[in-house]
Amino acid sequence: MEIMRTRRLLGAALLLCAASVQAQFINERGPMTEPGKTAAVEFLAPDQVTVPAAKPTRVLLHFRVQPGLHVNSHTPHDEFLIPTAFTVPEAKGVRLASVAYPQGKDVTLPADPKTKLNVYTGDFTLDATLVATPGEHVVEGKLRFQACDQRQCMPPKTIPVTMVVTGK
Repeated sequence: MEIMRTRRLLGAALLLCAASVQAQFINERGPMTEPGKTAAVEFLAPDQVTVPAAKPTRVLLHFRVQPGLHVNSHTPHDEFLIPTAFTVPEAKGVRLASVAYPQGKDVTLPADPKTKLNVYTGDFTLDATLVATPGEHVVEGKLRFQACDQRQCMPPKTIPVTMVVTGK
């Protein structure tokens, strides 16, 4: 009886350790980067923009997909693939009027050469149109994507796109 109890406790402890290790790298927003590694996609610029108040204004948002990875374009060929999407929550002061996404590049992977994927690799730019009221506003946008390498895809992830928008 005591041996069974000890085995159950040991099993539970091992399960907790494994979950703890996994939790260090995957959370509710997808895979986190390992210490010392860069995120699969990073927001490069701009940190600040000044736009005419109450007028729709184009703002170019620059991103980088890390070497060896790709993300689905905004319009992937298959409906089950997760598209790259930029959003800005409804907030006082700044509104996202529209986003123009770049055209993706068609690629095939060695594992399935008959299937074409439409993806972004390297640097890509989103052409966002923002409308701001007068004043300084911190915009907490989000980029949702799914990063993959040649063999597998990571869980979908959302990264922050934070910038200061000043309406003048």
